[in-house]
Amino acid sequence: MKRLIVIAALVGAAPALADEGMWTYNNFPAAKVKEKYGFEPNQQWLEKLRLGAVRLAGGCSASFVSPDGLVMTNHHCARGCIEQLSTAKQDYLANGFYAKTQAEEKQCPAMEVNQLVEITDVTEQLNKATQSMTGKQYSDTLKAEMAKVEKACANGDDKVRCDLVTLYQGGKYNLYKYRRFQDVRLVFAPEHAIAFFGGDPDNFEFPRYDLDVTFVRVYQDKQPVKTPDYFKWSEHGAKENELTFVAGNPGRTSRALTIAELEYIRDVSMPKTLMHLSELRGMLTEFQKRGPEQKRISSNLLFGVENALKASKGRHEALLDKKFFATKVAAEQELRKKVDANAELKKKYAGAWDEIAKAEAQLVNLRKDLGFIEQGQGLSSSLFGIAKTLVRAGDELPKDNGQRLREFNDANQPALKAQLFSPAPIYPELEIARLTFGLTKLREELGTKHPFVKKVLGKESPEQVATRVVKGSKLRDVKARQALFDGGKKAVDASKDPMIQLALLVDPDARAIRKKFEEDVESVIKKNSELVAKAKFDIYGTSQYPDATFSPRVSFGSVKGYTEDGQQVAPITQMSGTFEHATGQEPFALPKSWVKSEKVITGTTPMNFVSTNDIIGGNSGSPVVNKNHEVVGLVFDGNIQSLGGEYGFDESVNRTVSVHSEAIIEALQKIYGANRVLEELRPGSTKVAPVKANPAG
Repeated sequence: MKRLIVIAALVGAAPALADEGMWTYNNFPAAKVKEKYGFEPNQQWLEKLRLGAVRLAGGCSASFVSPDGLVMTNHHCARGCIEQLSTAKQDYLANGFYAKTQAEEKQCPAMEVNQLVEITDVTEQLNKATQSMTGKQYSDTLKAEMAKVEKACANGDDKVRCDLVTLYQGGKYNLYKYRRFQDVRLVFAPEHAIAFFGGDPDNFEFPRYDLDVTFVRVYQDKQPVKTPDYFKWSEHGAKENELTFVAGNPGRTSRALTIAELEYIRDVSMPKTLMHLSELRGMLTEFQKRGPEQKRISSNLLFGVENALKASKGRHEALLDKKFFATKVAAEQELRKKVDANAELKKKYAGAWDEIAKAEAQLVNLRKDLGFIEQGQGLSSSLFGIAKTLVRAGDELPKDNGQRLREFNDANQPALKAQLFSPAPIYPELEIARLTFGLTKLREELGTKHPFVKKVLGKESPEQVATRVVKGSKLRDVKARQALFDGGKKAVDASKDPMIQLALLVDPDARAIRKKFEEDVESVIKKNSELVAKAKFDIYGTSQYPDATFSPRVSFGSVKGYTEDGQQVAPITQMSGTFEHATGQEPFALPKSWVKSEKVITGTTPMNFVSTNDIIGGNSGSPVVNKNHEVVGLVFDGNIQSLGGEYGFDESVNRTVSVHSEAIIEALQKIYGANRVLEELRPGSTKVAPVKANPAG
């Protein structure tokens, strides 16, 4: 992997004119954009951007691109839906999908779209509720107050989603109110071979030649939703040096973490994560060799594992860079020095860093039990996840809202039920393989003498346990899940389903380790991170952007190349380069529809491009728009240098990689004949006769 060099700004001073930051809508640096690019987004402009951009609750971004609920996102963000709708006879991942009529649009089994409609600052309310509290009291009170705020916001309406978002590591709390759409239907998806052209070797690289796009539509009351706040299509798409905005939902950054937290990631958690993902990739690769059906049903899981593995390698490499890490140490030392120099600030904040360091030391001791008993590494199975949810629902739902585990509070229940009762297929052979792997790693990591290992395995092997509980379970049937959920604790406790019995067996241990983590580690880090954030506010002000939290953000930048290994990388590739890049062998084999259409495609049409926008995982599917709110591209990746962006930003090499808007139009028109979609995006463009090489419908 190429060496990453990431330059971190000191805590107190972001680069004056760098395109850095994943900014909230209520703290966007409009003056900074004007100073560098001559355009100043006002609040009305930002509001239109916020309403046009949407979030996929499963972990991606998207946008409205027509007044009739048409949503654009990445193919890899919709892979779960595409795979779940596929069968052995009709593989939409391999062959693509196009609904020629509205009636042919197929409902995704478990997809939710969120549109942010309101932001409220509730920092004062939460700080007042937890004032002077620490430990368990702080943790319990904060959880209860957050549940109270979210419940009042949603007010029992399943079409509303309210998330209380922690910003600046607890320095601020904002309540985000969304419109929730849970009837989402697949409209168009190209073949996997072009959506992920180049596969893992090209992942996080540039130049790229991918058509990583999918269109879905949101419905309510069985009709397409009217969406007046949508992004129109640009006439020409992104051009070099053009100002661009990315509106999306970056998942997580760790730029404001303390050195103790970064050291834990670098030295403890990340090496273990890399090992686990590598071994899981090996297991899935072998599983795929069993046959074409095994390959089909596990392809989405393997895609996610390979993507996570490559991203984790890049992040770990950034933390191992001594020069980079030294800038993080210097930034913390500067802040602590300023705190210590002021008697009042020292009294309030000086001990926070040491308390976080103590909590991280505790986490080292809890890590294995937490990961393998509570967080799913040892019991990695969709069926077990369902069983665990049913067991805990029976215990949690009778409690007062504020006393429940957060995933079971009233505000979160619509999303929980959508996942729990999803009709998405579950494949026993894959379930057995995954659970066998997890139980094997559990025994390996915790040791054969660990009480939990003895409890779970008894005299059986991991494969025997996995085979017995998967084959004997009825939880693949949605009606069986519904009956247990409706019957509550009594029905769950009486169930003879072996997967439910396994979940009942391990739940006391899992709850105990979660409780210890929340009280001894999480609450300490939250409380003291809040103090560190307040110290930064007191010294540097509030003009900084918060770390990403998978909540709506805006970044600005421009279409711009960069230098790599002494060579200048041009910012835009062309569609002709796609065919030049092809070898005919996976993952560089183009689908037949593209091979047939090579001569009719305008080769100079822009294909992919890079820009200086600051993004991270979760931004996949974000629209790239110009100052007129017109779509000029679709984010689908970052370059290899961007992987260190979790911890810092270097504008000279950090790049967002996007599908060019003109490539999408060219493909829809000349390869797929997707007239209905094309007409929604760019009315009148269907007058040009398309080549009919469209994928399966």
